[in-house]
Amino acid sequence: MSEREELPWKSRVTLLLARGFLQLIGRTWRFRVVNGDAVRRLRGGKNAFIFSLWHGHLLPLLWFHRGEGVKVLISEHRDGELVARAAESLGYGLIRGSTTRGANKALISLVRELQSGSEIAITPDGPRGPAEKFAPGALVAAQRSDTHILPVAISVDRAWRLNSWDRFMIPKPFAHVTVAYGVPSKVAADNARAAAEEAPRFERLMSDAAGMASG
Repeated sequence: MSEREELPWKSRVTLLLARGFLQLIGRTWRFRVVNGDAVRRLRGGKNAFIFSLWHGHLLPLLWFHRGEGVKVLISEHRDGELVARAAESLGYGLIRGSTTRGANKALISLVRELQSGSEIAITPDGPRGPAEKFAPGALVAAQRSDTHILPVAISVDRAWRLNSWDRFMIPKPFAHVTVAYGVPSKVAADNARAAAEEAPRFERLMSDAAGMASG
């Protein structure tokens, strides 16, 4: 589906309700940041980089980084279209495709955007999982553009969890959300195959960031 196509009326209603719900509930969340210097250093050096976050953590992080001009990689299936339009309304740019479906098209776009200095947010386990496993697309894009990957994780004191593959998290009203940034790291590889083999290392970096959020 093209992002310019008209959504079915049920999807439009769902989107309007979701936007309204997020605007209401998001304003009640209270955020605490761990290792925010990692973001400030990357931005201070005017470096392009990739925010890496698990799909289940997407909603509160979309709210937290709204209006910052970050571009988000979002899949092209119908569910992704709803997320894309919601992200646009929060001030995000869009890159369509995923690190699994439409990977070649998405990879070309990712590398182009990174080389032009953009900040990109990617859920490397999206759009369909397996949960908290790095698909190779983000790693190959980072290797080809020589950019850092910044792990991001959250913890929430109270939240709803959807019965989905990623246990999608929706913080409850007035929840306290901790956002933790891990160690910015480059892919230590000289070709795409070697970059993909770095997945276990970056999964550990994501796990370290999750520990910082929970600590």
